[in-house]
Amino acid sequence: MAHPSREEAFDLLRAHTENGNLIKHMLAVEAAMRAYARKYSEDEHLWGITGLLHDFDYEKHPTAEEHPMFGVRILEEQGYPEPLIHAIKAHAPYLGVARAELLDRALFAVDELTGFIVAVTLMQPSRKLADLKVSSVMKKMKQKGFARNVNRDDIVTGAEELGVPLEEHVAFVAQAMADISDDLGL
Repeated sequence: MAHPSREEAFDLLRAHTENGNLIKHMLAVEAAMRAYARKYSEDEHLWGITGLLHDFDYEKHPTAEEHPMFGVRILEEQGYPEPLIHAIKAHAPYLGVARAELLDRALFAVDELTGFIVAVTLMQPSRKLADLKVSSVMKKMKQKGFARNVNRDDIVTGAEELGVPLEEHVAFVAQAMADISDDLGL
C-alpha cells in the first residue's frame, strides 16, 4: 500500500478517533497540508493524508510515551509511505526526529496553528473563518492566557522553518481552513 486512498486513511482515523473536535483538527491540518502541497508543487494526496493521520492515535494514546509512536506502528504495519511516517514522528518535538524534508516542516508548521486559528475564530462575534483577520490572530498570540495549551514557540518556529513570514503563514493556513469551513463548523 504505497499510497492508500483518502477514504482508507479516513477510515483508519475513524477506527481510532471518536472525538469530533479532534477529527475537525485533523481535517483542518489536512486542508492546510493540501494547500501547502499545491503551493510547493508537492504530492497533494500524500501531504493531505499525512495531515489527516498525524494525530489519529491521540484520543486513546495522548501521552508522550505513546503518541505518535502507537499510531506509527499501525501505519508501518499497513504499509504507509515512509515520508508520511517520518513527518508524523517529526511533528512531535519530544521524539527528537529531524524535520529534514519540506513535508516534515509543513506538518509541524500547521499543526499548532490550526488549533490556535480555531480558538481565535470562536472568539469572533460571527464565529466564522471567513471573517477572521490575521491581525486578530497576531494579537491573541501575545496574550499568554488565551488558548494557553497552544505552543506559540512551535507556531513561530514552524513558520521560520518553512521560510514563510508568520503573518503570511497565518493568512495562508486560515484560508485553507476557510475552504472547508462547513466541515469544521466555522
